[in-house]
Amino acid sequence: MLSYPSAVALSSRTLNHLADLIRAERTRRRGRWWRLDAGRQALIALAHLRNGDTITRLACGFTVSVTTTWRYVREAIDLLAAHAEDQNAATRRIGRLAYAILDGTLIPIDRVADQRPYFSGKHKRHGVNVQVIADCAGRLVWASPALPGAVHDLTAARTHGLIDALNGANVMIFADKAYQGAGGGIRTPFKRRRYRPGLSRRQKTVNRHHAKIRAVGERAVATLKGWKVLAKLRCCPRRATAIVQAILVLHHVQTSRHPR
Repeated sequence: MLSYPSAVALSSRTLNHLADLIRAERTRRRGRWWRLDAGRQALIALAHLRNGDTITRLACGFTVSVTTTWRYVREAIDLLAAHAEDQNAATRRIGRLAYAILDGTLIPIDRVADQRPYFSGKHKRHGVNVQVIADCAGRLVWASPALPGAVHDLTAARTHGLIDALNGANVMIFADKAYQGAGGGIRTPFKRRRYRPGLSRRQKTVNRHHAKIRAVGERAVATLKGWKVLAKLRCCPRRATAIVQAILVLHHVQTSRHPR
């Protein structure tokens, strides 16, 4: 099989951060022998997450077995996910913003045996639901654990306790029509009701300005899905939460001005 060198659009700081976590874990476990050093294992995991390279391709490129590559990637993801900030810490950070934008996105997955809970009627495909919070500049702030794709956005936000947490943070949140009825500081556009008069000129103007604000939040979703592994998860859907949390940690390390 042929192989060729490739590039990962991440900084060396991100690589060093993950490599340090791996070295610390290896020291804790007191392993005596490893097929690849910590830096190479970190590079495998980053290539998988950022470029979406498959386990088989990575195994060929790094001249290790598929089983070893799968284990290295899983270990790195679990290490990163363990260092992700919890919802309380994220809420405190969101509370310092002028306002935030809440949106839900679907991460596509392969079909599974029990596929009905993962089929999204809105998107007409199987996937997992992830709630994304962006700041007023469209930067990714936090992403929630994954739920089956059939879960409605408002139900997902309530399941995670996001509605109460954001209202408790006393910060204005802009969201789309899927979150109507959330109450509190959640601002949603006006929705035309069946068998009722159309929206007034004022309501349409408010909706246009509201849409302009929410459009900025799409950048955060694009940032999250810029990690190509999320183009379509080819693993167990239960692994989606760990993968999203790992990506959040790497994203914050990558965008932070100062090393963590």
